[in-house]
Amino acid sequence: MSILKPVYKAYEWYISRNLTPANMPKHVAIIMDGNRRFSKIQGNIGAIEGHKRGVGTLEKFLDWCVDLEIEIVTVYAFSIENFNRPENEVRGLMNLFKENFMGIAQNEKIHKNRVRIKAVGKMEILPEDVREAIEIAEESTAAYDDRLVNIAIGYDGRLEIVDAIKKIAKEVGDGKMSIDEIDEKTVNENLYTAGLEDPNLIIRTSGEERLSGFLLWQSSYSELYFCDSLWPELRKVDFLRALRSYQQRERRFGI
Repeated sequence: MSILKPVYKAYEWYISRNLTPANMPKHVAIIMDGNRRFSKIQGNIGAIEGHKRGVGTLEKFLDWCVDLEIEIVTVYAFSIENFNRPENEVRGLMNLFKENFMGIAQNEKIHKNRVRIKAVGKMEILPEDVREAIEIAEESTAAYDDRLVNIAIGYDGRLEIVDAIKKIAKEVGDGKMSIDEIDEKTVNENLYTAGLEDPNLIIRTSGEERLSGFLLWQSSYSELYFCDSLWPELRKVDFLRALRSYQQRERRFGI
């Protein structure tokens, strides 16, 4: 790897010099897939260690986004279906979430770059200590508006739409609005991501080519990019390739 490092640095420079700052996506969403496969390939580490390596990759990824002046990042951290994984893995992941959300309050980079942290999903299904850690992270960054990082945890895109329908139905039932007043804006305002701009670019690592319930409503016109690298192994050059692909596309809204 040490021999290849200068080559990757040169390649990063080559791609970066051809990226147009004015055409950089404002909102990048990413499905961080491949932590468990990474652990299996290593052979001598457990699944949680793979997830810990993934946290390290996320920190680097957010640094890259700051350097490239990408304002909004949404990451898919834990789906509702992930609760079906082995009990020890779920417990380990919850502990990892708690530690990292708690750590945000003391994270110098977060505060230096004025990054607001927000969790999106069904918070009520998470353990109480994780919810408390999320609250601390959100409160410690609530005053920032330079950048936003959304962490989708306890999330499911279909359930998000169902919950939005329930909220709207209650408004109608309470006589606060009529059926004819329901439009796309109404739905947007009742999603977990209420008020958030739709992602311009969605990236998925590990070679899988599907959204897996991520931002189903919000991704209608997002550009999709699928990367073969497992999440813990993602390099900056992989991210730059995704941005280059995005900038080379002619964005169309419709068929």
